Amino acid sequence: MNLSWDKNKRRISGIFPHIPLLFFTLIALFPIVLIVINSFKERKAIFRTPYLLPTAETFSFKGYITLFERANFELYFLNSFIVVAASMFFILLFGAMAAFALAEYDFPGNPILGLYLAIGIMIPIRLGTVSILRLVVSLGLINTLTALIMVYIAQGLPMTIFILTQFMKSAPRELKDAARVDGASEYRIFWLIVPLVRPALATVAIFTMVPIWNDLWFPLILANGEKTKTVTLGTQVFLGQFVIDWNAVLSSLTLAMVPVLILYLIFSKNLIRNITAGSVK
Repeated sequence: MNLSWDKNKRRISGIFPHIPLLFFTLIALFPIVLIVINSFKERKAIFRTPYLLPTAETFSFKGYITLFERANFELYFLNSFIVVAASMFFILLFGAMAAFALAEYDFPGNPILGLYLAIGIMIPIRLGTVSILRLVVSLGLINTLTALIMVYIAQGLPMTIFILTQFMKSAPRELKDAARVDGASEYRIFWLIVPLVRPALATVAIFTMVPIWNDLWFPLILANGEKTKTVTLGTQVFLGQFVIDWNAVLSSLTLAMVPVLILYLIFSKNLIRNITAGSVK
């Protein structure tokens, strides 16, 4: 009897610390679940029973049908994927190279240069929207995906460099010295270090990818043409001044969340590992 009680007590003690985490997880997921279940309802059911699952009477694919009939949503998705993929590639590449240089080479202007590159974290890039718009127009890049990619690279580099510099400094000095003794070039040494900071790269990828995918500001200003619209901007097609097609809006938001959730699940292990690094010995 005592052994059974002790076993149950240990089981309850092991579950109890996870209850707050489960509670906050459910709170965070509630808006997402609410959007998904209402995207499969008729318009009246969205307002009458927003918290209930679709039934045989209220279930409807009307929002998804309207989505692909009234808007070129396949093109919007393709544009978003191109912008995010290209931006992330150059952000991680240039950010890792700059972080490696700041961490590896000691020169008189190193701290000042590191501070200069990190200024973008403290000063939002949106404050320079007017100047960016003028620059894009002068370059003839208005209504092009290239303009968005360039802006997002500039937006993501400061935080990428700031985070990766700390991880580059923790790379084993013996490994780099041994590579130099063997005659390896600095570029070769850089590519030897990159796998060691792969968890940090995954963390940076998540933190920079989500704002780019969800951004409405710069697509609306720099690339609001029909051929260059992103998913977030394309959703605005169904938001009118007097009439809002809630079925289409909820359906588009549901589809827009899928890629972000998939990538988050892929990189979440590395993200959690880096957030909790050093907190528990």
